[in-house]
Amino acid sequence: MIQPYRPYFRSLLISACALTLIVAGCNKKPPKPAPSTYTPPPAAVKPTVTLSADKTSINPGESAKLSWTSTDATNISIAPEVGAVTAQGTTTVTPGTSTTYTITASGPGGNADATVRIAVSTPPPVTEAPKSSSLDELFLQEVADAYFDYDSAELRPDARQAIQKDAAFFKQYPTMRITIEGHCDERGSTEYNLALGQRRANAVMQYLVSLGIPESRLNATSWGKEKPFCLEATEACYAKNRRGHFVQAK
Repeated sequence: MIQPYRPYFRSLLISACALTLIVAGCNKKPPKPAPSTYTPPPAAVKPTVTLSADKTSINPGESAKLSWTSTDATNISIAPEVGAVTAQGTTTVTPGTSTTYTITASGPGGNADATVRIAVSTPPPVTEAPKSSSLDELFLQEVADAYFDYDSAELRPDARQAIQKDAAFFKQYPTMRITIEGHCDERGSTEYNLALGQRRANAVMQYLVSLGIPESRLNATSWGKEKPFCLEATEACYAKNRRGHFVQAK
């Protein structure tokens, strides 16, 4: 009586096993993915740059040296005139007028710049010498002698003040050449007064040089007592003859 049901039970058992395998497969967790090994590239760094000059104030015709350094730049240039340069270095410039130099550094991270200004001084205007006759008149009007004490070649305070004014006049006419004559009063020998007159002329010349008059424009000579300005034998007259006298050199 039981045999007819055996095929039925066998099919039922097979179905149950199959269902168990399916359920077991559905509950299995999937494997975890392997961790990523990709590393993003580093961010580009912004360039840096510096610029300096050994002199920031020069006279016309003089030169200055520019120095610079930079980092993280692929292109570097200096304007005006210099152009492309290396990452660091120096160069000499001779600007004709006051100039601001700018260095620009560029790279993947952006741009950077720096500046330095070199000032060129403006020379004072050269005063054209007037015609000879009017310059002679100006010379007589503006140039004063320097007076000395008896038997002395030391510059007195009033002599220094006179020479300072004379120097200011001479600077207005830079092509003018001047002879300084040393004079004495009539007392003493000819030889002694020639030497004293030379010391007086030299004292005046050296003070002019200290005030900025080039020595190449000056000449010192002595007349001793041979060319007196005043001929009276009085102390007032003697004082007028003890002098450093200025003459235009022809």
